[in-house]
Amino acid sequence: GPSRRWAWPRKVAVTQRNTRRGEAGGGCGGRRLRRSPPPSLDPEGSAADNLAYFASIIDGVWASSTPGAGRAYVDALVAGGFDKATMQVTKDLSTVGNAAESMQVSVRWAGECLVGQFGPATGLPHSTVQSVLPGDLCLIGNTRPIDW
Repeated sequence: GPSRRWAWPRKVAVTQRNTRRGEAGGGCGGRRLRRSPPPSLDPEGSAADNLAYFASIIDGVWASSTPGAGRAYVDALVAGGFDKATMQVTKDLSTVGNAAESMQVSVRWAGECLVGQFGPATGLPHSTVQSVLPGDLCLIGNTRPIDW
């Protein structure tokens, strides 16, 4: 059947589906692709340069035993070399105490935002590059303090 693609309002989006085995753009049309080296952090690179690495961390936590814990994403991003002081994460629980259907984590990087969205309502995790919002923020709405 046709491939579903996440529609972000701008820029580049990477999903777990189109980054496996070095594939770009959701498939190889029957041709074998060479395996790409795993993505790595490029401290001098742009947000777009670091999107595949950011997405690989988000995907790794999603596949772990703690896919619904915002702290697990923050801790994994810190372990991967991202600065905790530039991050935001949404809450794990809804206002009535249920597990959040969708969560987001962000890292402000080189004047832009790396944003990962995950949760039962999203299917596979989605990562994208977005513009920085007023107030030097990446996420709007109710985020939780990153105080650990």
